[in-house]
Amino acid sequence: MIDKKTLLASLLGASVVLPLPALAQEDAGDPVTLRMAYDADPVSLDIHEQLSGGILQLSHLTHDPLVRWTKDVKFEPRLATDWERIDDTTMRFTLRDGVTFHTGNDFTAKDVVWTIERLKRSADFKAIFDPIASAKAIDEHTVEIKTHKPYPLVLNLATYIFPMDSEYYTGETEDGDPKDEIVKNGDSFASRHSSGTGPYEVVSRQQGVKVEFERFDDYWDQDSPGNVDRIVLTPIGENATRVSALLSGDVDFIAPVPPNDLERVEADQNVELTTMSGTRIILMQLNQKRVEAFQDPRVRQAFNYAVNQEAIADRLMKGFATPAAQLSPKGYDGYNDSLTPRYDVEKAKELMKEAGYEDGFSVSMMAPNNRYVNDAKIAQAVATMLSRINVDVDLKTLPKAQYWGEFDDRAADIMMIGWHADTEDSANLFQYLTECPDPETGAGQYNAANYCNPELDEKVAQANVETDRAKRAEMLQAVEKALYEDAAFMPLHWQDLAWASKNNVKLEPVVNVMNFPYLGDLVVEQ
Repeated sequence: MIDKKTLLASLLGASVVLPLPALAQEDAGDPVTLRMAYDADPVSLDIHEQLSGGILQLSHLTHDPLVRWTKDVKFEPRLATDWERIDDTTMRFTLRDGVTFHTGNDFTAKDVVWTIERLKRSADFKAIFDPIASAKAIDEHTVEIKTHKPYPLVLNLATYIFPMDSEYYTGETEDGDPKDEIVKNGDSFASRHSSGTGPYEVVSRQQGVKVEFERFDDYWDQDSPGNVDRIVLTPIGENATRVSALLSGDVDFIAPVPPNDLERVEADQNVELTTMSGTRIILMQLNQKRVEAFQDPRVRQAFNYAVNQEAIADRLMKGFATPAAQLSPKGYDGYNDSLTPRYDVEKAKELMKEAGYEDGFSVSMMAPNNRYVNDAKIAQAVATMLSRINVDVDLKTLPKAQYWGEFDDRAADIMMIGWHADTEDSANLFQYLTECPDPETGAGQYNAANYCNPELDEKVAQANVETDRAKRAEMLQAVEKALYEDAAFMPLHWQDLAWASKNNVKLEPVVNVMNFPYLGDLVVEQ
């Protein structure tokens, strides 16, 4: 008889999808299945292909990080049990012993080194990991990470080091392609196969239809309170359909809960609503390479004055958002409390006239329609508001899976982006959204505005070697103020978080402001 590990390795290697038997939950001793519905499923199984909330949620299901954020945004050990700073540029991590990957391969320091090297060549992750000079295995369970310069955020980075099974991803496929190849929005071995150390294994995947996970029998964290044996993830992009699926009992857990349905969900006695203030900024970027007018800061300022963030947060988001005037949310070192939204249509018209565009002009706009809460409606509202200053907007909204390819191609004059700082730090926001785009370093990877201010980039670089937190905060706040004055982008709001589940699904302990539910620790009462 073939044992489970041999069978799983065979399935992963052959990319075979088998139907899974239904699991009953009537008896307390029966396996526990969580049926959950997100607004979209992960675009890939390669956790380095795209830096997004969906991929990071997947990472916490199938892999473990070296360290993990707690609910109060502090660090707790995971695959690293201890760490110490050896000198200004060296951090030493002690790794957990006795951990195995889903294939049965042992987890060692070589997997951490291999993973960091792969992260440094990922188009989406290399900007984050650019401060890392090298990673070295001291022995099987000790790794030293060296930075080019003194760097205050090594532990922050460690929360995004999810060691991959280096042995499994080494070599070539039958077609001669490297198994460790990273293919953006494409097809690769890693995009179709998964082997991590996490609480769940992927056992079946139909893109856009369903992903099924099964609890890893040899998971190292035997102290975890989690009791869910199987997870069935069904993407339901339509908000009303997703909510109805929960209220009718077809699924046990949904995310996100759309603002229009918050009261409806909260009123249902059979479900529980869990909410939390968020840190994801939603903004519009004005492409200065495509539209000459956007090179004039007065035009960019006019666009900011024309948009009523308060109305969007109040009417479209039903108060389930915080109007924004900057990238950094409250609590981040770069948050500048002197910056406020600047809605004033008359002022916007004055600026347009001053810049020579009193009669306005036409622009194209693109936004996703299933990635952020009410994203398509928000884009339409912004387009309507811009019409008041004689700007004619040709708006096109696309499903998330199609939108990212268009975004990467900078296919419209104005594009929507939402961003949660992966390091829970303001510098991450600047590095990805406002720094001068540089494909070599990964800087400005999501700067669809093609905005470029080398002086501000240098200030961010200086902040990233400043270990005095108070001084660093002053530097980052100064960057926020300069971006505000230059109208580098159009900030809209920080999106609040909402999850809903059946009463027996205890979500509150496993959700967090990062929006990476730790479902390995989830308890479902029977």
